[in-house]
Amino acid sequence: MVGDWRMDRIGSALRGENPAVLRRLDAGFAVIGDVQFLPGYSVLLVDDPTVERLSDLPRARRMAFLSDMDRLGEAVERVSRRRDAAFRRVNLEILGNTDGFLHAHVWPRFGWEPTDLVGKPVWLYPHDRWTDEQFALGPQHDPLRRAIEDELDHLGTRRP
Repeated sequence: MVGDWRMDRIGSALRGENPAVLRRLDAGFAVIGDVQFLPGYSVLLVDDPTVERLSDLPRARRMAFLSDMDRLGEAVERVSRRRDAAFRRVNLEILGNTDGFLHAHVWPRFGWEPTDLVGKPVWLYPHDRWTDEQFALGPQHDPLRRAIEDELDHLGTRRP
C-alpha cells in the first residue's frame, strides 16, 4: 500500500524502503519533505527510532546529528540559492511536538512568500499549503532532489 512507509519513517529508511531518503548520513537520514510549498524543504531523521530527543543521544552521536543537520542545511541553502534569486535563508528546527522521534526540519525561505508569513514560523502557513496536491512531493521534484543529493555528496567529501 502506498504511504505505508510514512507510518514508520525511520524503520523504512533503515530497510531501504523510504522513497524520500536523499542520503544516509553519519547519525541519520536526509529526506526530502512530503510537501514542497517551500521548494527544498527537507528533514533529518535520526537513525534510531527509540531516540526521542537530542539529549537521548550520547555526546558524540549528538554532535554527529547536529553536524548532519548543518550539512543538510548547507546543501539546501546552496541549491536554493542557485535555483531561486529570491532565496533568503534556511531555518533549522528541532521541535518534536508531533512525531515522537528526533528529527530536524530544514526550511528554505524566500522573498516571494506572503508578506504576512515571510517573517514568521512556517507552521503558521494555512492548512491548504500542507494538504494541496500541487505541493505534494512527486516526480516533478526529481531535479530538486538530485541537486540536494549532489550537494550532500559534495559537502561530505570536503575536509574541515
